[in-house]
Amino acid sequence: MNGSKWTPDHLKTPADRAIHLEQRRAQLLPIVDDLRRLAREMAALVKEMDSIEGDLPGQAALRARHVTKPLFKAADDVEAAVGDLVAFNQRYQRSYEELPEKRAEKREAKHRRKLEKAGRRPEIESGQSSTAPVKATATDEFGDVFDGLRRGA
Repeated sequence: MNGSKWTPDHLKTPADRAIHLEQRRAQLLPIVDDLRRLAREMAALVKEMDSIEGDLPGQAALRARHVTKPLFKAADDVEAAVGDLVAFNQRYQRSYEELPEKRAEKREAKHRRKLEKAGRRPEIESGQSSTAPVKATATDEFGDVFDGLRRGA
């Protein structure tokens, strides 16, 4: 993608997504390093500054931390962007490349089970009616004991 901008069409293949990720990583990680270096140097500089008249004890160090916190956060955010790009690649792969294959496998397995079930059912019914003895029901076995019982009582 030298010279041209990335488009969603370019990110459809795993190889192109890998190239995109590596290009972005090569761009963003030096920025992260530079922001962290700058934040550390700035933190050291403001900690060395004298306290301002009227400061309470420790207030100068607290102010220095408060001032440099956005620089450290910026470095963390840029680094998180690289992680987000990795997450995008994984989600795209699971949702658009692997999911159709998994669903096709599930459909095929369901179809096989359905065929097996349909194939076995006639054998069971025909085998049971011709050779298996008929089981006695509760009324045959116990007589009139259950005649007075109602359902739910």
